[in-house]
Amino acid sequence: MSIVKINALTVPAEQREVLEQRFAARAGSVENSDGFEWFELLKPLEGTDQYLVYTRWRDEAAFQAWMEGPMKAAHQGGGAGAGGGERPAPAASGSTLWSFEVVQQAAPKQG
Repeated sequence: MSIVKINALTVPAEQREVLEQRFAARAGSVENSDGFEWFELLKPLEGTDQYLVYTRWRDEAAFQAWMEGPMKAAHQGGGAGAGGGERPAPAASGSTLWSFEVVQQAAPKQG
């Protein structure tokens, strides 16, 4: 079964728009990775300052390959917006990565 990685990002209110713009600018950067299945950026509506970055992968090896390849390159200055200048400060003030194994799933009814 698939695995899910949820990165809980603590984002101060004044940085929310920055975070959302950065994710929009890199749209498509994960979708072509081997073993990638799903992505969602979840914005909090109330009661928390944490955004959730939900990704689903075929297996742990596929996630690790992405982390060591495209993700690592993007965070070392090779991502969108790298024009030879300094990297902008992070929009999030902290993050925690959660890992889950999918044990049950359901899809919406068709029709």
